[in-house]
Amino acid sequence: MNGHRRQARREFLWAALVAVAAVGVLARDAVAQPAGPAAVETTPLPWSALSAEQQKLLARFEGDWDTMPPARQNALARGSSRWLSMTPEQKARAREGFNRWRDLSPEEKARVRKAFERFQSLPPERRRELRQRWQNLSVEERQRRLQLLRERQQRRQPRQ
Repeated sequence: MNGHRRQARREFLWAALVAVAAVGVLARDAVAQPAGPAAVETTPLPWSALSAEQQKLLARFEGDWDTMPPARQNALARGSSRWLSMTPEQKARAREGFNRWRDLSPEEKARVRKAFERFQSLPPERRRELRQRWQNLSVEERQRRLQLLRERQQRRQPRQ
């Protein structure tokens, strides 16, 4: 029983970390970082192919656009398109995720990326199961478990 409880707790903590990782990855993707090999595009995307709204959103990249790798151009275009299609509530949640991601230390970001990679390597059915378990939790329970996870991680960090 104790071993089963420990395994369940480990699975939950891992799922919670995956949820935090997903927030970070979604935030990263919403600002249009390449999502991985499947998202790599090799065809350059001319600035003029972007909508006026996308150009406004991506204005800071205009001067570098033509020298940017095609994968980056296409990722920025996808991300800006996704951002423009979001509701105000979705944008607010994404901004919260951006801020959380920005505030993570490089070590925390590395752990989140590693957890996300582990999650992505799971069979699709297992990923669905973990997502469903997380979604079935109340907001309060999610917050409580995330807090426990943060406390556990802080205990693991060496004192400076």
